[in-house]
Amino acid sequence: MTNELETIEQTENLTGNKPAVLLYFYNDSCAPCISLRPKVIELLENEFPKVQLAFVNSVLHPEVAARYNSFSNPTLILFFDGREYRRESKYISIPQLAESIRRPYEMIF
Repeated sequence: MTNELETIEQTENLTGNKPAVLLYFYNDSCAPCISLRPKVIELLENEFPKVQLAFVNSVLHPEVAARYNSFSNPTLILFFDGREYRRESKYISIPQLAESIRRPYEMIF
């Protein structure tokens, strides 16, 4: 369910070919990124298993972060049918994230 993306082509291929994708932009020195990651993984596994989760290290792959206008970490970008649906940055509430996913997820799946 999770994977690490390294190129713009990989991210565009994933977001364009899957019905639901959550891109998680992070870096290893970002404490909120580290603490939020397992919560996001658990949320998707338990409530939204058909959402494909992918990670992008913004420090190692700044061109991917720049392509998606992700200039702070953590940044989560939710795509449905290849289109950006929702974007959350910095202070992310898991309950609010769940609510933002729920309605379109139930309509598509």
